[in-house]
Amino acid sequence: MPGLDETRQFVPLKIAVLTVSDTRELADDKSGNTLVERIRAAGHVLAERAIVKDDVKKIRRHVKDWIEDKFIDVVITTGGTGFTGRDVTPEAVEPLFEKKMDGFSTMFLLVSEKKIGTSAIQTRATAGVANATYIFCLPGSPGACKDAWDEILVHQLDYRYRPCNFVEILPRLDEHLRRPKAKGATA
Repeated sequence: MPGLDETRQFVPLKIAVLTVSDTRELADDKSGNTLVERIRAAGHVLAERAIVKDDVKKIRRHVKDWIEDKFIDVVITTGGTGFTGRDVTPEAVEPLFEKKMDGFSTMFLLVSEKKIGTSAIQTRATAGVANATYIFCLPGSPGACKDAWDEILVHQLDYRYRPCNFVEILPRLDEHLRRPKAKGATA
């Protein structure tokens, strides 16, 4: 049965939140606030927070800077995952992925369908891994951010969650980068 193993110690992650919007500012960023509140309530650390316009180059540059920062374990974006002409977050972020996390998109769709029915097909939520950093791109609605966090991320970003979680494999995400150096090495 999945659930928390209370014998394991909680491991706080450093999480950055990026809101993608042409109209939002920190004062009225409900989706970003929803994520920040949940990140802190879960015991994680808010590493950074920013808002960027719906522009492929600006989004990609911001996410790239964060995945190059060894202090940041997870990047969560909110906004820009729909189908309008300004929705470009997947186009901006997916080229950065070393590995795409198709299961996240599927799981998010299943969670969303229970809440909003067939309207769930209007999301292009995506996720992946780059430079040993998890990246999750969520829709811009507070409800979608709440659902993604409460139903998926709160569990997968908790080391105590069993049978497995993203935290326990975090130290091995960049092992492919270390492999050539380690061939035949004993130290």
